[in-house]
Parts: sequence; C-alpha cells; structure tokens
Amino acid sequence: MSETLNLETLATGERLVLSATVTGRDAETGALTLSCQAMAGGSRFQGTLTLPAVQPAGQETGSLRYHRLISMTKGMAPLRTAVVHPVDGPSLTGAVEAAREGLIIPVLVGPRERIEAAAKAGGLDISGFELVATEHSHAAAEAGVALAHAGKVEALMKGALHTDELMHAVVDRAAGLRTARRISHVFAIDAPAYPRPLLLTDAAINVTPDLEGKRDIVQNAIDLAHALGISRPRVAILSAVETVTLRLPSTLDAAALCKMADRGQITGGLIDGPLAFDNAVSPEAAATKGIVSPVAGRADILLVPDLEAGNMLAKQLEYLAAAQMAGIVLGARVPIVLTSRADGTAARLGSAAIALLLARHNAAQDTAGAGQ
Repeated sequence: MSETLNLETLATGERLVLSATVTGRDAETGALTLSCQAMAGGSRFQGTLTLPAVQPAGQETGSLRYHRLISMTKGMAPLRTAVVHPVDGPSLTGAVEAAREGLIIPVLVGPRERIEAAAKAGGLDISGFELVATEHSHAAAEAGVALAHAGKVEALMKGALHTDELMHAVVDRAAGLRTARRISHVFAIDAPAYPRPLLLTDAAINVTPDLEGKRDIVQNAIDLAHALGISRPRVAILSAVETVTLRLPSTLDAAALCKMADRGQITGGLIDGPLAFDNAVSPEAAATKGIVSPVAGRADILLVPDLEAGNMLAKQLEYLAAAQMAGIVLGARVPIVLTSRADGTAARLGSAAIALLLARHNAAQDTAGAGQ
C-alpha cells in the first residue's frame, strides 16, 4: 500500500476517504496535532497535521496571542502610565482602549490643544484622564520621563513622536531612567505560522552592541520571557551561519555568549548559537543540517547581530508573514511601551499588557528578594 497519495491521479467523482484523530494540543497556542489518513482506490496517505486554533469572533486576525496576554493581566491593578505626545488618532485610541481593558491609567502628556483635537476627531472621551500640558514633543518626552523618575507613573507609552526623542530623555544621565542594566528593546511577535510566541531583540535601540551589551540584551529578554510565563526560554543567537568563523564576528559573539551562560553570567534560559534563522525556527531545517540542540527549531527568543538585521527581520515578518508586532523597552526603571506610529490597536494593547505583566512580575521579584 502506497504511503503517498497522488492527488493528480484522482478523477472527477472518485471517492476520497479522509479521517483524522486529535493526538495533542499545544498548551501555549491552542493548536491541535492531528493524525491523518486519506484513502482513494489503492492509495493511502498517513501523516500528521498541525491545525491552528480558531480565532474567536471579533478579534483581529493574527492577534490571538495578544488577547491571551491581556487575559493574563486579569486581576492586576492597571499601570499608571504617562502617554507621551498622543496627538494623533492611533496613539490616543491605543491609550483609551488600554484604559478600557484595565491595563493602564493614562496620564496624557503633550500639547493640550492637539490632544483635545485628536480626541474630538476620533470621537474619544478623555475627560476622565489627567492631562499634563506641554508645548511640544521634546517637552512631552522630558515631562513624561520626569513623572517616571519621581515615581508618579509606573510606565511610559510612546505616542506620536520619534523614538529617539523619547529615548533621549530616557537615557539622560542626570534626569533619565537608567539602571545598571543596558537598555534594550524587544519585539513580541505574534506570527501566525509559528507555533509559539517569539521575542526578537534588539531591533530598535542598540545599533551595533558589543559582547557586554549583548549579554544585557539577552538577559533583559529572558527576564521578560519569565514575566510572560515562559519559565525556561530558548534563546537563539542569530548569524548568517551555524558555525563559528573569524570572518563573521557575530559567530564569535554567539560562542562567547553560550560560554557566558555556562558560567552563570547569563541565567534563566537555554542558549545556543550561532544559528542561522532557518535553523532557529524550523525543526526540519535544523535536522537537515544535523544540528542537535534544545534550542534549534524551537526558539522563543532571537538575538540579532545588530539593529539593521533586526529591523529588517521584524519588518519582513510583519509585512510578508502577517505577523503582529508589540514593542517594549527593557532595562529602564519602568517599562516603556514603544510601538510604531503605524501599529494598530491590537499591537498597542499587546504592548500595554506586556508592560503590566512585566511591572507586576518585577515587583513580585523585588518583594521576594527583600524577604530573603
């Protein structure tokens, strides 16, 4: 009996019998694994099929994992959040919707007239929100950071201003929000074709990080994964190849980072590299290359060599693979929701949910540490 069913040989009217048995369910994604059989004439096919979870009615396509993140925040007190320069429809709508979901208590920071005009144009009620008036976006960034520095807000949310405007105020050595840890950015990616959440770092802040910087970037991402319920995240250190070579410095950094993890300089995750992108996310590609690794093909975190590579990879996933992108800045005194001005409401809500989960996780860790 043939193990391959050739559909091209089937004629119109010929009987095709299909059967499937559910053999497993992915706890993270809800996807089902099916054992399938198909029979037609003397041909038979046997194999397995992964069936994605059905999207609930009313949810945005591709945002199922973000809604799961939001559900994880139920029962948590919302974050008092400075929303910096929300003078356009998308950023103001994101703040209003995040408040409606119980994720944040917005403090709107920016030019009063422009914020009120955006609210009127979008039919948004902001009468219940505190508004800190500033003259322009630079002043809004400084005022928002000052509120966080003084402990008057627990998080920042980027509005309609450039990332470097906000981050310039964040990294100011005197009045900013620096800690001993390197500040870095993580994209939390909901890619429909990938069977688990995916964190990508750093594609927005650190341009060409050195080895010490990459150590902090990896640790930041691992700590975030813990806050999102991934107890032992698998970290793939990306390069163009999966072997160490002097011609590609990123492969040397990958090897060094793996050894740093062995020596306890990076904790809380499983780390492997260098890995090419296909070997990091595809079990089949890893098997073809003969890579035996607990990370290869199943990565939860991708560390890119530099900002250019990360930015291009993130946008390729977004525009060619229908991935949703939520963004957050780590390593500062407070979480910073850093979305693109083109992001939709689902990504903004996902980012706010991540900030809330991270802040409450960090507070719990601090309390546990103080009690020891």
